[in-house]
Amino acid sequence: FVFKACSGTAELDPCRSLHSSVVKLGFCLDAYVLNAMLHAYCCCCCCQGGGISYARKVFDEMPESEQSVPWNILMGGYLKCKMPNEVIDLFREMQSFSDTVKPDEITMVMLLSACSHLGSLKLGTWAESFIEREEESLSSELYNALIDMFSKCGDVDRASTLLKTMPPEKRTIVSWTSVISGMSIHGRGRDAASLFEELIAGGGARPDGATFVALLSACGRCGLVEEGKRYFEAMAKDYGIVPGIEHYGCMVDMLSRAGMVDEAVGLVEGMPVEPNAVIRRMVAAACREDGRLKVGETMGRDLVEREPMEEANHVLLSSFYVEMAEWEKKVHARAAMGKNDIRKM
Repeated sequence: FVFKACSGTAELDPCRSLHSSVVKLGFCLDAYVLNAMLHAYCCCCCCQGGGISYARKVFDEMPESEQSVPWNILMGGYLKCKMPNEVIDLFREMQSFSDTVKPDEITMVMLLSACSHLGSLKLGTWAESFIEREEESLSSELYNALIDMFSKCGDVDRASTLLKTMPPEKRTIVSWTSVISGMSIHGRGRDAASLFEELIAGGGARPDGATFVALLSACGRCGLVEEGKRYFEAMAKDYGIVPGIEHYGCMVDMLSRAGMVDEAVGLVEGMPVEPNAVIRRMVAAACREDGRLKVGETMGRDLVEREPMEEANHVLLSSFYVEMAEWEKKVHARAAMGKNDIRKM
């Protein structure tokens, strides 16, 4: 329980202190204690000193076991630390112990997640082949992990085929959203919209906030402005989903890309939630592209006041002064960057 508390704080020093106590008290062979300690170190992966390296040391010193739990914990730690290559290497190491330990569903989900992070279709296809050999039937979680992997690695058609052929009772909104998101990422906005229509016509799941983020993003990237507006309106009206900052960001991006700057500005000004800096910069940049220099300059100054240490804000404001031939103001803007030790990259 103490190690669980350390996991919640994600601080390295308490974990090391408890580790010493475990050694002194002779619990070095207790699988439950060692797994808890391994998990605690994995939760400290971002700490100075590198909790993940301590996790690996604990893992290497653990007694050999038939359980996949410690392997899964360390894989999860590597994913948390954004180290997908290490997940692949650890899985291959696990295979060398195939006589004593077998990967379980959690192992395979994390392996597929690592393939997704790497964007490696070759590795992902290899993982799928392994799963097909080892698993008699796939759970919803494994189907969704496969669909997500293929969507992110570029084989959206394979992801779509999996969605259509998986047992209906295992198909969840996560399955649909992953394919819609993959279509969005790879510039297939109309396919994404068609799939969404198929979902609401009888897909057996109800769209959620994440589904609409993927859908609106697809509309924005492919210039489907009217469709995007209709879907945005349907969120609250038909599905009771209150638009969040991500949905407004998609709409602002869509309107800005389409050159509908006045609508984008109006949407930001009327947002029921405080627009974040990303949205403000998006609209300001659209104003510059559309020649609305005074409006954009005002937004740029507001951004600098809100986030004086953010380089992108100073660069954006300075670009307005160049466009407006306001050379003195540009000099002041560059001086402000120097004062705050901000260097234009």
